[in-house]
Amino acid sequence: MSFLSDLFTAGLRGEKAPDEPRWKKWVHRNLSTSHCAECLMLDGCWFLNEKIPRWPHHRFCHCILEDVPYNEVLTKATAESAYAKFDPYLFNPKGEYSHNKEKMFKSWGYTVADAKWLQKEIEKQGFEKYTDGKYELGMLNSYGQRISIRVEIPNKNKNENVSFITGWTVLPGGKIKLNTPYGGK
Repeated sequence: MSFLSDLFTAGLRGEKAPDEPRWKKWVHRNLSTSHCAECLMLDGCWFLNEKIPRWPHHRFCHCILEDVPYNEVLTKATAESAYAKFDPYLFNPKGEYSHNKEKMFKSWGYTVADAKWLQKEIEKQGFEKYTDGKYELGMLNSYGQRISIRVEIPNKNKNENVSFITGWTVLPGGKIKLNTPYGGK
């Protein structure tokens, strides 16, 4: 369940409203002449309080965490992806990539004709899960903080859903950007 559905359900049942999720914004402060590349990549990024990179990040870390109102998370966060992550990369119509991901999606009934729908569905679920705090922290380096988000789509060949991990990078201002539409089961 998400916070909003839990809130709605509590209201219908006359129960106490759930606590609003607490979000933080990482702020790199320029207080010295040396700067940590990882802290610079985290600057301005938003995280659920319980799922934030280690802070302070290192011994001489000058970064601080500021509160982000949950309403701002819901109204300003975005999840974006490049169409090229699906066509040609994921569906690999010219056989340029050796990952074989297209075979898995074909076994679920998907072709390159489904690329636009799949892109929008993964962005939608990525946004919902990110703003609900349903993500896992991944690698952090000078390219940014990665997160994993599990998505679920219908298996067109069977009466069931398939679930898999998608890979994202957290960017400033509540934006997440898709790195890979399929990062594993």
